[in-house]
Amino acid sequence: MADTFDRFFSDASHLMKKSAIREILKLTQRPEMISFAGGLPSPDSFPIEDIRRVTSEVLEQDGKSALQYGTTEGDNKLRTLLAERHRKDGLEIGPENIIITTGSQQALDLCGKIFVNRGDVVLCGLPSYLGGLNAFANYGALLKGIPLDDQGMRPDLLEKTITDLKKEGKIIKFIYIIPDFQNPTGVTLPRSRRLEIIRIAERHDLLIVEDSPYRDVRFAGTPEPLMSSLDTHGRVMTLNTFSKILAPGFRLAWVTGHREVIDKMVTAKQSADLCTPPFVQKIAARYIEQGLLETNLKKTITLYHRRRDFMLKCFRELMPEGVKWTEPDGGLFLFVTLPPATDAARLLEKAIRRNVAFVCGSVFYCNNEGHNTMRLNFSYADEKDTLEGIRRLAEVIREEMATP
Repeated sequence: MADTFDRFFSDASHLMKKSAIREILKLTQRPEMISFAGGLPSPDSFPIEDIRRVTSEVLEQDGKSALQYGTTEGDNKLRTLLAERHRKDGLEIGPENIIITTGSQQALDLCGKIFVNRGDVVLCGLPSYLGGLNAFANYGALLKGIPLDDQGMRPDLLEKTITDLKKEGKIIKFIYIIPDFQNPTGVTLPRSRRLEIIRIAERHDLLIVEDSPYRDVRFAGTPEPLMSSLDTHGRVMTLNTFSKILAPGFRLAWVTGHREVIDKMVTAKQSADLCTPPFVQKIAARYIEQGLLETNLKKTITLYHRRRDFMLKCFRELMPEGVKWTEPDGGLFLFVTLPPATDAARLLEKAIRRNVAFVCGSVFYCNNEGHNTMRLNFSYADEKDTLEGIRRLAEVIREEMATP
Protein backbone atom coordinates (compact mmCIF):
# COMPACT_ATOMS: atom_id res chain seq x y z
CA MET A 1 0.00 0.00 0.00
CA ALA A 2 1.28 3.49 -0.83
CA ASP A 3 2.59 5.44 2.17
CA THR A 4 1.25 8.65 0.64
CA PHE A 5 -1.04 9.37 -2.26
CA ASP A 6 0.04 12.98 -2.69
CA ARG A 7 2.19 12.30 -5.75
CA PHE A 8 -0.81 10.75 -7.52
CA PHE A 9 -3.09 13.75 -7.15
CA SER A 10 -3.45 16.24 -10.00
CA ASP A 11 -2.38 19.88 -9.89
CA ALA A 12 -6.08 20.82 -10.03
CA SER A 13 -6.84 18.69 -6.98
CA HIS A 14 -4.26 20.62 -4.97
CA LEU A 15 -6.18 23.82 -5.68
CA MET A 16 -9.32 22.40 -4.08
CA LYS A 17 -10.37 23.42 -0.58
CA LYS A 18 -12.97 21.88 1.66
CA SER A 19 -15.97 24.12 2.24
CA ALA A 20 -15.63 25.80 5.64
CA ILE A 21 -19.41 25.85 5.88
CA ARG A 22 -19.81 22.12 5.23
CA GLU A 23 -17.10 21.40 7.79
CA ILE A 24 -18.88 23.51 10.41
CA LEU A 25 -22.11 21.64 9.71
CA LYS A 26 -20.37 18.43 10.81
CA LEU A 27 -19.85 20.03 14.23
CA THR A 28 -23.49 21.04 14.55
CA GLN A 29 -25.12 17.61 14.37
CA ARG A 30 -25.42 17.29 18.14
CA PRO A 31 -29.07 17.61 19.18
CA GLU A 32 -28.23 20.23 21.80
CA MET A 33 -26.54 22.49 19.23
CA ILE A 34 -28.46 25.51 17.95
CA SER A 35 -27.04 26.22 14.52
CA PHE A 36 -27.34 29.40 12.47
CA ALA A 37 -24.46 28.17 10.28
CA GLY A 38 -25.99 26.41 7.28
CA GLY A 39 -28.03 27.92 4.48
CA LEU A 40 -30.77 25.49 5.38
CA PRO A 41 -34.39 26.03 4.35
CA SER A 42 -36.90 25.20 7.06
CA PRO A 43 -38.27 21.63 6.96
CA ASP A 44 -41.60 23.27 7.82
CA SER A 45 -41.61 24.66 4.26
CA PHE A 46 -41.38 21.25 2.60
CA PRO A 47 -44.69 20.22 0.93
CA ILE A 48 -44.35 16.57 1.89
CA GLU A 49 -47.94 15.48 1.21
CA ASP A 50 -48.08 17.19 -2.18
CA ILE A 51 -44.75 15.66 -3.18
CA ARG A 52 -45.94 12.21 -2.07
CA ARG A 53 -49.06 12.51 -4.23
CA VAL A 54 -47.26 13.96 -7.26
CA THR A 55 -44.54 11.31 -7.02
CA SER A 56 -47.19 8.57 -7.11
CA GLU A 57 -48.76 10.18 -10.17
CA VAL A 58 -45.40 10.30 -11.95
CA LEU A 59 -44.73 6.64 -11.23
CA GLU A 60 -48.22 5.58 -12.25
CA GLN A 61 -48.47 7.64 -15.43
CA ASP A 62 -44.88 8.15 -16.56
CA GLY A 63 -42.88 5.64 -14.56
CA LYS A 64 -40.96 3.99 -17.39
CA SER A 65 -39.45 7.22 -18.71
CA ALA A 66 -39.04 8.72 -15.21
CA LEU A 67 -36.80 5.82 -14.20
CA GLN A 68 -34.81 5.83 -17.46
CA TYR A 69 -31.78 7.92 -18.46
CA GLY A 70 -32.67 11.41 -19.67
CA THR A 71 -31.14 14.06 -21.90
CA THR A 72 -28.26 16.15 -20.59
CA GLU A 73 -30.17 19.37 -21.32
CA GLY A 74 -32.96 18.25 -19.02
CA ASP A 75 -36.62 17.28 -19.19
CA ASN A 76 -38.25 19.19 -22.04
CA LYS A 77 -41.54 19.81 -20.20
CA LEU A 78 -39.69 21.17 -17.16
CA ARG A 79 -37.57 23.48 -19.32
CA THR A 80 -40.68 24.70 -21.15
CA LEU A 81 -42.47 25.43 -17.86
CA LEU A 82 -39.43 27.28 -16.51
CA ALA A 83 -39.17 29.37 -19.70
CA GLU A 84 -42.84 30.31 -19.28
CA ARG A 85 -42.27 31.15 -15.62
CA HIS A 86 -39.41 33.48 -16.52
CA ARG A 87 -41.67 35.54 -18.76
CA LYS A 88 -43.06 37.21 -15.63
CA ASP A 89 -39.47 38.41 -15.08
CA GLY A 90 -39.42 39.95 -18.56
CA LEU A 91 -37.05 37.26 -19.79
CA GLU A 92 -38.04 36.02 -23.26
CA ILE A 93 -36.37 32.64 -23.65
CA GLY A 94 -37.21 29.13 -24.86
CA PRO A 95 -36.27 25.65 -23.63
CA GLU A 96 -33.13 25.80 -25.75
CA ASN A 97 -31.85 28.58 -23.46
CA ILE A 98 -32.10 26.37 -20.36
CA ILE A 99 -30.06 23.51 -18.95
CA ILE A 100 -31.13 21.57 -15.86
CA THR A 101 -28.29 20.94 -13.40
CA THR A 102 -27.81 18.82 -10.32
CA GLY A 103 -28.06 21.74 -7.91
CA SER A 104 -26.78 25.23 -8.62
CA GLN A 105 -23.41 24.17 -7.20
CA GLN A 106 -22.95 22.04 -10.32
CA ALA A 107 -23.85 25.08 -12.41
CA LEU A 108 -21.11 27.08 -10.67
CA ASP A 109 -18.65 24.26 -11.31
CA LEU A 110 -19.65 24.18 -14.98
CA CYS A 111 -19.02 27.93 -15.24
CA GLY A 112 -15.50 27.38 -13.95
CA LYS A 113 -15.06 24.41 -16.25
CA ILE A 114 -16.08 26.11 -19.51
CA PHE A 115 -14.76 29.63 -18.90
CA VAL A 116 -11.67 29.56 -16.69
CA ASN A 117 -8.10 28.89 -17.72
CA ARG A 118 -5.54 28.82 -14.94
CA GLY A 119 -4.57 32.40 -14.13
CA ASP A 120 -7.76 33.99 -15.51
CA VAL A 121 -9.41 36.56 -13.25
CA VAL A 122 -12.95 36.24 -11.93
CA LEU A 123 -14.42 39.38 -10.37
CA CYS A 124 -16.67 38.80 -7.37
CA GLY A 125 -18.27 40.59 -4.48
CA LEU A 126 -16.25 41.30 -1.36
CA PRO A 127 -17.62 39.28 0.42
CA SER A 128 -19.25 36.62 -1.78
CA TYR A 129 -20.68 33.09 -1.70
CA LEU A 130 -17.99 30.61 -0.69
CA GLY A 131 -19.32 27.82 -2.94
CA GLY A 132 -18.90 30.03 -5.99
CA LEU A 133 -15.41 31.16 -5.00
CA ASN A 134 -14.28 27.57 -4.44
CA ALA A 135 -15.81 26.37 -7.72
CA PHE A 136 -13.87 28.95 -9.74
CA ALA A 137 -10.65 28.61 -7.75
CA ASN A 138 -10.68 24.86 -8.39
CA TYR A 139 -10.03 25.63 -12.07
CA GLY A 140 -7.19 28.03 -11.27
CA ALA A 141 -9.09 31.31 -11.29
CA LEU A 142 -7.58 34.34 -9.57
CA LEU A 143 -10.36 35.89 -7.51
CA LYS A 144 -10.53 39.66 -7.27
CA GLY A 145 -13.04 41.09 -4.84
CA ILE A 146 -15.08 44.24 -5.44
CA PRO A 147 -16.25 45.88 -2.18
CA LEU A 148 -19.96 46.11 -1.44
CA ASP A 149 -21.96 48.82 0.27
CA ASP A 150 -25.58 48.69 1.44
CA GLN A 151 -26.69 48.54 -2.23
CA GLY A 152 -24.36 45.74 -3.29
CA MET A 153 -21.33 45.74 -5.59
CA ARG A 154 -19.93 49.21 -6.25
CA PRO A 155 -19.75 49.90 -10.01
CA ASP A 156 -17.12 52.63 -9.63
CA LEU A 157 -14.71 50.23 -7.91
CA LEU A 158 -15.60 47.50 -10.40
CA GLU A 159 -14.59 49.67 -13.37
CA LYS A 160 -11.40 50.85 -11.68
CA THR A 161 -10.42 47.28 -10.84
CA ILE A 162 -11.02 46.12 -14.42
CA THR A 163 -8.92 48.99 -15.79
CA ASP A 164 -6.07 48.27 -13.36
CA LEU A 165 -6.09 44.54 -14.10
CA LYS A 166 -6.00 45.15 -17.84
CA LYS A 167 -2.97 47.41 -17.41
CA GLU A 168 -1.29 44.49 -15.64
CA GLY A 169 -2.05 42.27 -18.63
CA LYS A 170 -4.55 40.09 -16.77
CA ILE A 171 -7.28 38.20 -18.62
CA ILE A 172 -10.68 38.74 -17.00
CA LYS A 173 -13.43 36.26 -17.89
CA PHE A 174 -16.55 37.20 -15.97
CA ILE A 175 -18.20 39.06 -13.12
CA TYR A 176 -19.78 36.79 -10.51
CA ILE A 177 -22.64 38.54 -8.74
CA ILE A 178 -25.56 37.67 -6.45
CA PRO A 179 -27.88 40.66 -6.96
CA ASP A 180 -30.83 39.63 -4.77
CA PHE A 181 -30.37 39.16 -1.00
CA GLN A 182 -26.70 38.50 -1.53
CA ASN A 183 -24.99 35.64 0.26
CA PRO A 184 -23.61 36.41 2.81
CA THR A 185 -24.67 40.04 3.34
CA GLY A 186 -28.36 39.97 2.37
CA VAL A 187 -28.11 43.24 0.37
CA THR A 188 -29.92 43.77 -2.95
CA LEU A 189 -28.58 45.53 -6.03
CA PRO A 190 -30.96 48.25 -7.34
CA ARG A 191 -31.96 48.39 -10.99
CA SER A 192 -29.69 51.35 -11.72
CA ARG A 193 -26.61 49.46 -10.55
CA ARG A 194 -27.63 46.34 -12.44
CA LEU A 195 -27.74 48.39 -15.63
CA GLU A 196 -24.46 50.10 -14.82
CA ILE A 197 -22.68 46.80 -14.23
CA ILE A 198 -24.08 45.38 -17.48
CA ARG A 199 -22.78 48.45 -19.34
CA ILE A 200 -19.36 47.98 -17.74
CA ALA A 201 -19.33 44.36 -18.91
CA GLU A 202 -20.21 45.53 -22.42
CA ARG A 203 -17.46 48.16 -22.48
CA HIS A 204 -14.83 45.67 -21.36
CA ASP A 205 -16.19 42.62 -23.22
CA LEU A 206 -16.91 40.52 -20.11
CA LEU A 207 -19.55 37.97 -19.18
CA ILE A 208 -21.76 38.09 -16.08
CA VAL A 209 -22.72 35.07 -14.00
CA GLU A 210 -25.86 36.09 -12.11
CA ASP A 211 -26.42 33.74 -9.17
CA SER A 212 -30.08 33.99 -8.17
CA PRO A 213 -31.03 31.37 -5.56
CA TYR A 214 -32.97 33.72 -3.26
CA ARG A 215 -34.80 36.04 -5.65
CA ASP A 216 -38.22 34.43 -5.19
CA VAL A 217 -37.92 34.50 -1.40
CA ARG A 218 -38.79 38.19 -1.06
CA PHE A 219 -41.04 39.31 1.78
CA ALA A 220 -40.63 43.08 1.72
CA GLY A 221 -39.84 45.85 -0.75
CA THR A 222 -40.21 45.93 -4.54
CA PRO A 223 -38.71 43.19 -6.77
CA GLU A 224 -35.78 44.26 -8.92
CA PRO A 225 -35.43 42.94 -12.50
CA LEU A 226 -33.25 39.96 -13.31
CA MET A 227 -29.98 41.17 -14.78
CA SER A 228 -30.51 38.74 -17.65
CA SER A 229 -33.80 40.48 -18.46
CA LEU A 230 -31.93 43.81 -18.76
CA ASP A 231 -29.20 42.31 -20.92
CA THR A 232 -29.56 42.83 -24.68
CA HIS A 233 -26.32 41.18 -25.83
CA GLY A 234 -26.46 37.70 -24.28
CA ARG A 235 -23.68 38.44 -21.78
CA VAL A 236 -25.62 37.40 -18.66
CA MET A 237 -26.34 33.82 -17.64
CA THR A 238 -28.55 33.28 -14.60
CA LEU A 239 -28.29 30.43 -12.11
CA ASN A 240 -31.56 29.39 -10.44
CA THR A 241 -32.44 26.65 -7.97
CA PHE A 242 -35.34 24.72 -6.49
CA SER A 243 -33.42 24.32 -3.23
CA LYS A 244 -34.76 27.51 -1.66
CA ILE A 245 -38.26 27.44 -3.17
CA LEU A 246 -39.13 23.73 -3.01
CA ALA A 247 -36.65 21.31 -1.40
CA PRO A 248 -32.84 21.10 -1.41
CA GLY A 249 -33.06 17.30 -1.35
CA PHE A 250 -34.17 17.38 -4.99
CA ARG A 251 -30.71 18.73 -5.96
CA LEU A 252 -32.41 20.43 -8.87
CA ALA A 253 -31.43 23.74 -10.49
CA TRP A 254 -31.32 25.41 -13.89
CA VAL A 255 -29.26 27.89 -15.88
CA THR A 256 -30.62 30.36 -18.42
CA GLY A 257 -28.34 31.86 -21.02
CA HIS A 258 -27.30 32.33 -24.63
CA ARG A 259 -27.73 29.12 -26.60
CA GLU A 260 -24.01 28.89 -27.38
CA VAL A 261 -23.20 28.99 -23.66
CA ILE A 262 -25.91 26.44 -22.84
CA ASP A 263 -24.60 24.09 -25.54
CA LYS A 264 -21.08 24.28 -24.09
CA MET A 265 -22.47 23.56 -20.62
CA VAL A 266 -24.28 20.51 -21.99
CA THR A 267 -20.98 19.16 -23.36
CA ALA A 268 -19.20 19.81 -20.05
CA LYS A 269 -22.00 18.23 -18.02
CA GLN A 270 -21.99 15.03 -20.09
CA SER A 271 -18.60 14.06 -18.72
CA ALA A 272 -19.74 14.77 -15.15
CA ASP A 273 -23.07 13.00 -14.66
CA LEU A 274 -24.66 12.42 -18.10
CA CYS A 275 -27.95 13.88 -16.89
CA THR A 276 -29.70 15.29 -13.84
CA PRO A 277 -32.07 12.60 -12.42
CA PRO A 278 -35.13 12.46 -14.72
CA PHE A 279 -37.30 11.20 -11.84
CA VAL A 280 -37.05 14.39 -9.78
CA GLN A 281 -37.31 16.54 -12.91
CA LYS A 282 -40.64 14.96 -13.81
CA ILE A 283 -41.89 15.40 -10.24
CA ALA A 284 -40.91 19.07 -10.32
CA ALA A 285 -42.54 19.60 -13.72
CA ARG A 286 -45.84 18.09 -12.60
CA TYR A 287 -45.65 20.04 -9.34
CA ILE A 288 -45.25 23.32 -11.25
CA GLU A 289 -47.91 22.36 -13.80
CA GLN A 290 -50.48 21.90 -11.02
CA GLY A 291 -49.77 25.39 -9.62
CA LEU A 292 -48.36 24.00 -6.40
CA LEU A 293 -44.99 25.75 -6.54
CA GLU A 294 -46.41 29.26 -6.28
CA THR A 295 -48.91 28.22 -3.60
CA ASN A 296 -46.26 26.68 -1.37
CA LEU A 297 -43.82 29.52 -2.05
CA LYS A 298 -46.29 32.00 -0.53
CA LYS A 299 -46.35 29.93 2.66
CA THR A 300 -42.56 29.75 2.71
CA ILE A 301 -42.23 33.52 2.30
CA THR A 302 -44.65 34.11 5.18
CA LEU A 303 -42.70 31.70 7.39
CA TYR A 304 -39.30 33.25 6.60
CA HIS A 305 -40.65 36.77 7.01
CA ARG A 306 -41.80 35.89 10.50
CA ARG A 307 -38.49 34.23 11.37
CA ARG A 308 -36.42 37.13 10.05
CA ASP A 309 -38.49 39.60 12.07
CA PHE A 310 -38.11 37.51 15.20
CA MET A 311 -34.33 37.19 14.84
CA LEU A 312 -34.04 40.95 14.31
CA LYS A 313 -36.14 41.50 17.43
CA CYS A 314 -33.77 39.25 19.40
CA PHE A 315 -30.76 41.15 18.03
CA ARG A 316 -32.21 44.51 19.03
CA GLU A 317 -33.01 43.32 22.54
CA LEU A 318 -29.95 41.19 23.30
CA MET A 319 -26.88 42.30 21.31
CA PRO A 320 -24.36 44.58 23.02
CA GLU A 321 -23.56 48.08 21.83
CA GLY A 322 -21.14 48.12 18.91
CA VAL A 323 -22.58 45.12 17.05
CA LYS A 324 -24.16 45.91 13.65
CA TRP A 325 -26.22 43.76 11.32
CA THR A 326 -28.05 43.87 7.98
CA GLU A 327 -31.85 43.75 7.70
CA PRO A 328 -32.56 42.09 4.32
CA ASP A 329 -35.93 42.17 2.53
CA GLY A 330 -35.66 38.47 1.67
CA GLY A 331 -33.36 35.50 1.42
CA LEU A 332 -32.02 33.47 4.32
CA PHE A 333 -29.19 35.40 5.96
CA LEU A 334 -28.17 38.28 8.21
CA PHE A 335 -24.59 39.56 8.12
CA VAL A 336 -23.15 40.75 11.41
CA THR A 337 -20.23 43.13 11.88
CA LEU A 338 -18.46 43.11 15.24
CA PRO A 339 -16.08 45.78 16.58
CA PRO A 340 -12.84 45.80 14.53
CA ALA A 341 -10.68 44.09 17.16
CA THR A 342 -13.05 41.13 17.58
CA ASP A 343 -11.95 37.85 16.00
CA ALA A 344 -15.00 35.89 14.84
CA ALA A 345 -12.98 32.65 14.52
CA ARG A 346 -11.99 32.76 18.19
CA LEU A 347 -15.57 33.72 19.02
CA LEU A 348 -16.86 30.67 17.11
CA GLU A 349 -14.74 28.32 19.24
CA LYS A 350 -16.32 29.74 22.39
CA ALA A 351 -19.79 29.73 20.83
CA ILE A 352 -19.49 26.04 19.89
CA ARG A 353 -18.74 25.28 23.55
CA ARG A 354 -22.01 27.08 24.41
CA ASN A 355 -23.81 24.99 21.76
CA VAL A 356 -24.50 27.75 19.26
CA ALA A 357 -22.94 28.01 15.80
CA PHE A 358 -22.52 30.53 12.97
CA VAL A 359 -20.23 30.93 9.96
CA CYS A 360 -17.23 33.23 10.20
CA GLY A 361 -17.59 36.02 7.64
CA SER A 362 -13.92 35.80 6.66
CA VAL A 363 -14.54 32.63 4.60
CA PHE A 364 -16.56 34.75 2.15
CA TYR A 365 -13.68 37.19 1.56
CA CYS A 366 -11.27 36.24 -1.23
CA ASN A 367 -8.66 38.66 0.18
CA ASN A 368 -8.46 37.30 3.75
CA GLU A 369 -10.41 40.17 5.30
CA GLY A 370 -13.66 40.23 7.28
CA HIS A 371 -12.29 38.64 10.44
CA ASN A 372 -14.74 40.63 12.57
CA THR A 373 -17.84 39.48 10.67
CA MET A 374 -20.24 36.52 10.79
CA ARG A 375 -23.17 35.14 8.81
CA LEU A 376 -26.33 33.89 10.48
CA ASN A 377 -29.17 31.93 8.89
CA PHE A 378 -32.67 32.88 10.09
CA SER A 379 -34.79 30.44 8.08
CA TYR A 380 -34.03 27.15 9.82
CA ALA A 381 -34.43 27.57 13.59
CA ASP A 382 -37.84 28.05 15.17
CA GLU A 383 -38.54 30.99 17.50
CA LYS A 384 -37.69 29.06 20.68
CA ASP A 385 -34.26 28.03 19.39
CA THR A 386 -33.65 31.44 17.83
CA LEU A 387 -34.25 33.23 21.13
CA GLU A 388 -32.02 30.85 23.07
CA GLY A 389 -29.36 30.78 20.37
CA ILE A 390 -29.11 34.57 20.06
CA ARG A 391 -29.06 34.85 23.87
CA ARG A 392 -26.07 32.48 24.03
CA LEU A 393 -24.35 34.22 21.13
CA ALA A 394 -24.86 37.68 22.65
CA GLU A 395 -23.34 36.47 25.92
CA VAL A 396 -20.26 35.14 24.14
CA ILE A 397 -19.88 38.38 22.15
CA ARG A 398 -20.26 40.47 25.27
CA GLU A 399 -17.60 38.41 27.06
CA GLU A 400 -15.24 38.62 24.07
CA MET A 401 -15.67 42.38 23.79
CA ALA A 402 -14.85 42.75 27.50
CA THR A 403 -11.62 40.74 27.12
CA PRO A 404 -8.53 42.97 26.68
